[in-house]
Amino acid sequence: QVQLVESGGGLVQAGDSLRLSCAASGRTNSYYAMAWFRQAPGKEREFVAGITWSGQITQYADSVKGRFTLSRDNAKNTVYLQMNSLKPEDTAVYYCAAGPSLATIFKSEYWGQGTQVTVSS
Repeated sequence: QVQLVESGGGLVQAGDSLRLSCAASGRTNSYYAMAWFRQAPGKEREFVAGITWSGQITQYADSVKGRFTLSRDNAKNTVYLQMNSLKPEDTAVYYCAAGPSLATIFKSEYWGQGTQVTVSS
């Protein structure tokens, strides 16, 4: 079992930055890819960014490329999502997930409780 706890969300203005964190506990000696998803009201959950265990491969949704940066510190069992130049359309609940690979992480059983990000115009 892996437990994930997100933090760092909040209310900001367009153009501001936020850094989300996702701390993993439990069975963290396994090699997990990590990813962020988000879900806005009335919309389906969508992939935002993902990173392999080694950190060598990162993937981003087109909507956040160039603005968001995903990194991880395996010594701290934590991943970080640096979000710059935030837009109102980035407003959503952001969820962290862990899984064996990025290809299947959307089907993972390990999800955090979510953190709200609200960007005002």
